[in-house]
Amino acid sequence: MSQNKPSIGPGNPPPDAILMRMLFGGMIQQCISIVARLGIPDLVAQKPQSVTTLAKATKTNEDALYRLLRMLASVGVFSQNNAHEIGLTEISNLLRTDVANSLNAYAIMMSENWLWQNWGQMIYSVETGKTSQEKVHGMGSFEYLTQNPQAGEIFNRAMTSLSQADVSHIVNAYDFSSARKIVDIAGGQGLLLAGILKAYPKAEGILFDLPYTIEQARSVLKKEGVAGRVELLSGDFFESIPAGADYYMMKHIIHDWDDERSVKILENIRNSMAKNGKLLILEMVIPDGNEPSPSKFLDLQMLVTTGGRERTKEEFQKLLESAGFKLSRIVSTLSPINVIEAMRHE
Repeated sequence: MSQNKPSIGPGNPPPDAILMRMLFGGMIQQCISIVARLGIPDLVAQKPQSVTTLAKATKTNEDALYRLLRMLASVGVFSQNNAHEIGLTEISNLLRTDVANSLNAYAIMMSENWLWQNWGQMIYSVETGKTSQEKVHGMGSFEYLTQNPQAGEIFNRAMTSLSQADVSHIVNAYDFSSARKIVDIAGGQGLLLAGILKAYPKAEGILFDLPYTIEQARSVLKKEGVAGRVELLSGDFFESIPAGADYYMMKHIIHDWDDERSVKILENIRNSMAKNGKLLILEMVIPDGNEPSPSKFLDLQMLVTTGGRERTKEEFQKLLESAGFKLSRIVSTLSPINVIEAMRHE
């Protein structure tokens, strides 16, 4: 038996209480997603509100809503005073739609039925190493999102919200001053590329993604004031990558794919980039040992949905070498995202 035992004493719950809290984790996730969908964090943004007021505003059952909010208040998501008024905490503030680092859209996506069903069949992934997504839905995640536009829209909003939270951390941590032209591969609506170009006004960009995503990006880039410095190109990164740039970056892309397909993407980049160009993979890096990390949770999301994985430093190094790259360095940011820099290995 492991000797790594949690201490039990004042303020430290016993192991059975900790385990019960973990077993209720799915319930907590669902309830957070529900309040995000209902817009309750926005409703209490200015001051605490009674549950009666909140139930009327959201057209919900007052008793049921109170019981849900009472539970979330008990784990720190909301606050509750003696008058049963519900207010924000630092956690629920992130579920507002009008804050720069909002996770509202991501919270909504996490309770989407298609994704929830995948987790319900996770045992299939553990037994076979295959995605439960294909078992449940009969197709891969990206094909499903393309064929189900409403789910795809929610997914795109969720990914955009994550980019909004990460942009400043990436720009502050990594020096792009030597970049002349940056290709953002599968860059979605272009928020990250826009953030970099605003910080480095001498650089230009290429946003490369699927046709329907590129169309959505036009208004975003215009709003960010960089549309005139970004070329919009659509295509398939398994086929080809825009050529001639000195910086190529991908945020949360390689983790979607197994090693074989990841190497194919990386080889296409290597064949397209300038001789002294740089490759930037913006992803989490799994730490060694038992250190807590969101990368270990996201890794399981990849297992059940896409067949990809999060990777350790050693796994990234091996993957890069297989595609003709050499790992230069890993730059940490204030978010869980790392900037994994690589150069062509001649």
